Amino acid sequence: MRIEDVEGELDRILLTEEEILTKLDELARQVEEDYKGKRVPLLVGVLKGAVVVLSDFAKALNFHAEMDFMAVSSYGHGTKSSGVVRILKDLDADIHDRDVLIVEDIIDTGLTLSWLIENLESRGAKSVKVLALLRKPDAMKVHVPVQYLGFDIPNEFVVGFGLDYAEKYRNLRAVAVLAKHVYS
Repeated sequence: MRIEDVEGELDRILLTEEEILTKLDELARQVEEDYKGKRVPLLVGVLKGAVVVLSDFAKALNFHAEMDFMAVSSYGHGTKSSGVVRILKDLDADIHDRDVLIVEDIIDTGLTLSWLIENLESRGAKSVKVLALLRKPDAMKVHVPVQYLGFDIPNEFVVGFGLDYAEKYRNLRAVAVLAKHVYS
């Protein structure tokens, strides 16, 4: 979706598609270096938002990427995390003794991701690391270790590049602050 198609619904663009793809390419080089000579990690995309990030990140990798998906929710249709995590879709792969790289679109409070890391570790994963395109440091309620970070952003409601409001804007080719009149 082009920015022009929803311009009146956005306050401003935070990150362009080009900036995001450049950063994902840099992160791919870091991951390749960290896993050189080792079995590649299982990339776990957190649906639905991370599907766009995971897709572009995986295309930037220079190794065969193994992927699986989980759907967890703590938002519903609102704009703030409830902190209560529900598994909507579980992994298909057995992660026992596997290195896992969780690929996230955004870390807001950190509550959902903290719960997810603990959940995957309890299943016997060899290691669990995190790649996040975005993080809102001012919104964090718990510390979550992030080994691969794209961008820190302000504590504003953002959409695009997988991020949605009521299932809209996910396919916007940028990350933008959603205008308050849209969700108020």
